[in-house]
Amino acid sequence: MTWKRVATAVVLAPSVVGLVLWASTAIVAIAIALVMLLALFEYFALGEAIGHRAYRFWTATCALVLVYAQWRIASEPTFSLSGGLVARESGKWFGGGAVPLEAVFFLFVLGIAALTLATRRPLVEGLPSAGISSSGLLLVAFPLSYGIRLQGSGTLGPALLLFALVIVWVSDTVAYFVGRSIGKHAFAPLLSPKKTWEGAIGGFLGSLLVAIVFARWVNVPLPHLLGMAAAGNVAGQVGDLLESAYKRSAGVKDSGTLLPGHGGVLDRIDALILAIPAVWYYWNLVHFQVP
Repeated sequence: MTWKRVATAVVLAPSVVGLVLWASTAIVAIAIALVMLLALFEYFALGEAIGHRAYRFWTATCALVLVYAQWRIASEPTFSLSGGLVARESGKWFGGGAVPLEAVFFLFVLGIAALTLATRRPLVEGLPSAGISSSGLLLVAFPLSYGIRLQGSGTLGPALLLFALVIVWVSDTVAYFVGRSIGKHAFAPLLSPKKTWEGAIGGFLGSLLVAIVFARWVNVPLPHLLGMAAAGNVAGQVGDLLESAYKRSAGVKDSGTLLPGHGGVLDRIDALILAIPAVWYYWNLVHFQVP
């Protein structure tokens, strides 16, 4: 129902905007950790629908360690794209510097190895359990954690994270109404029959319009805002289709029921999961070094 979608957005959007713009990176990291855990457990439920039981506690624990690592990296005055900073060179990973992201993934692998060898689950579940756990960390937690890096990207960080959120929100809204009104050509009929090329193009143009509006507020050249909007929009639409593929694989309509009119948390953030890191990498690789 459209009114449920609008009501949920009206309640959540102001809180999210205020959090992104005025909260510290540590508070944003805590909020992202909460959203991440909710999305992860919905993802695990999709796996269970087809008989793939994740190592829930261990994967969630490593997701929280990943959040901590991203926060520490964002808190450093100078860091590289890989997250291996001056802190690594000095050997102070946990004492005074950042935790390298590869260390988090290696810790996860060690835990999966121990659980696979020591579990009392039937041996036939070994591979599916490792697979759904690993994909949850890689496809949900890891890309979403870049919201912390983006918000912590210097003085423009909060505005950039808000920019990533708004291009997805506007794209979803425009695509929904354009698709309903004039959509005729199916965009991805096997994954999401209601999506149309008209809606996808309308959403893309909506994201570009957001870039034009933000150019009046953010001290970033318009061509680069347009580039970030385009990259974020395309990545977001891919993320949306990916989640549709997960749900169709599990044979369910929504990932959950927590958000009226939107389904679950994973349904609401599916596009953001890839859009946020796309904007972050554009910001770092194509134009700017992080302040």
